[in-house]
Amino acid sequence: MTTPELQSASGIQAPGRHRIAVAIPLVVFVAIASFLAIGLTLNPREVPSPLIGKPVPVFSLPPVLGRTLGLSDKDLKGEVSVVNVFASWCVPCRQEHPLIQRLAKVVPVHGLNYKDRPEDAARWLDELGDPYTRTGADLDGRVGIDWGVYGVPETFIIDRDGRVAYKQIGPITPRILDEKLLPLVRQLRSKP
Repeated sequence: MTTPELQSASGIQAPGRHRIAVAIPLVVFVAIASFLAIGLTLNPREVPSPLIGKPVPVFSLPPVLGRTLGLSDKDLKGEVSVVNVFASWCVPCRQEHPLIQRLAKVVPVHGLNYKDRPEDAARWLDELGDPYTRTGADLDGRVGIDWGVYGVPETFIIDRDGRVAYKQIGPITPRILDEKLLPLVRQLRSKP
């Protein structure tokens, strides 16, 4: 004469409850493993920026030492342009610099100098060549934070309306330049 009430009172669990108790940790494990497996397939350089499609942040930076034109959000309206976040202490920035110079022959490229000493930034641009139309000195990195900068280098393509159309995390490679950046610049320029 065992009823479910008596089984529960005696400490013996009903079969349905035992299955649920075993199933819950199994379901949680499968869910966590699935998220981790998906995460391992993602490219960390393709982190979507929350700024894509939105206006560039409001900012105003003084020019880098030895330059006359600083950089502000108002400078990024009216034409398709590029903002390249760089620093003299950044080794990948040095590696991508010839590609930034090549890009600057096609579209205005503006430099956002990130957390750099003024004399180091000026010396770096003097030594490697200055491809930037305008260059803003973000000495404390606050503007970089507003742009969602993870590290340097990063490159943004800005449309005519001053909206972020694309974000490249990490250095530009010849392939990225030829297959992503230049086609997107052409596409944005062709829009009425």
